[in-house]
Amino acid sequence: MGPVTSTLTPVISSPGWELLAALEAMPDRADMDPMRLGRSLREQGVAPDVAAGVLAQLSLRDRAESKFGRFARTMVLTRDGLEQATRMVVAALHAQRFLDAGATRVADLGCGIGGDALAMAGLGLGVLAFDVDEDAAVAAAANLRAFPGASVRRGDARDLEPGGLVAEGVDALFADPARRTGQALGARRLLAPEQWSPPLSWVLGWRGSFDRIGVKLAPGVPHAALPDDCHVQWTSVDGDLVEAALWTPALAPEGPGRSARVIRSGRSHILREARTGDGGAAEGDARDLRAHGASSEVRRAPDGPIASMVAEPDPAVIRAGLVARLAEDLDAHLLSPGIAWLTGDDLPGTAFASRFEVLDVVPLRIAAIDRALALLDIGRVEVKKRGADVDPQAIRAGLRLTGSGEATVIATRVAGRHRAVIARRCRSSAPHD
Repeated sequence: MGPVTSTLTPVISSPGWELLAALEAMPDRADMDPMRLGRSLREQGVAPDVAAGVLAQLSLRDRAESKFGRFARTMVLTRDGLEQATRMVVAALHAQRFLDAGATRVADLGCGIGGDALAMAGLGLGVLAFDVDEDAAVAAAANLRAFPGASVRRGDARDLEPGGLVAEGVDALFADPARRTGQALGARRLLAPEQWSPPLSWVLGWRGSFDRIGVKLAPGVPHAALPDDCHVQWTSVDGDLVEAALWTPALAPEGPGRSARVIRSGRSHILREARTGDGGAAEGDARDLRAHGASSEVRRAPDGPIASMVAEPDPAVIRAGLVARLAEDLDAHLLSPGIAWLTGDDLPGTAFASRFEVLDVVPLRIAAIDRALALLDIGRVEVKKRGADVDPQAIRAGLRLTGSGEATVIATRVAGRHRAVIARRCRSSAPHD
């Protein structure tokens, strides 16, 4: 990668690297006070930049455990790279697609700190990774140090030529375009694919040279911007929407269309709907989808009166536009047009939604909610909202909550009117196959 001038140099070179490893090996590392440890290092004569770098890595590794598990304790990280990195459980699924499709060497364009490259290399794939950011490239190289078949170069993906990659044995691409403005412009998220770096059309323009292309997308990507012949999957982990990814046909055995992958407690569940050829997204929370630039041509679930139970679809299901598909599976309907809350009697357990038993429905006013909660002997509440312009914290702060039970207050619309649904969360959900 040429001369190393990265801000990570004090950590990846001696004596910082050895000091970081020594601190990681200490049995009481997790209980160390960072300020006290910093003072101790300075008293031992450790250079200030080395001490600061080592302390920063320990802190980042603590945060990274939720994404990378035990691998985090040996990784070199950057703050931005950690925020944007793919969770290891998801990266492993990406890597498996390439392996199953017969790929042998993958070019990882915009590799960041190397999370996806690490998963690919771990499955025995060759990896040629690129990132324009020097710190990211240095971190990725350090994280891939144990894999002789993986290499990292600093460079802009748009300067690459397909023929050059093919000559180096590359037979598949994975791209993670930058989807934020720079700090000078407020570090805003960019939802329009042509504003990404590189743009989505540029990445897909390489299909003439590579059959196997995967692209990590913003979860709010407009459905109308997606190619008809590709498969796009939205993924959530334990209720958090973490990504969308596009796969060309050679990497998509499920065929063209959209799916939601819901990972809960380590188990993966998939809800899928094939593309219907209407050029738009399938149904879902139409208001939510339009707010993020998606096509308004959606297949909507029917709506109807509130029943004895309500269900909140997983965010991956909503973003994938599969609320109507889920409604069909559950024999449910929408509480109100365009709002992703389902309702029905005896809704079966599913990994694709959280279920609630309806206790009462009242006007969306603090006094009315308070009276209903008092009659139900409720003293602890969670407040959820969808389709209502209210502040859940303000609602909760205004309640007296004198009872002993617990409930969920759902601020939403029922048959188009603002209502508060008082409900009790169903704790168990059977897997949905």
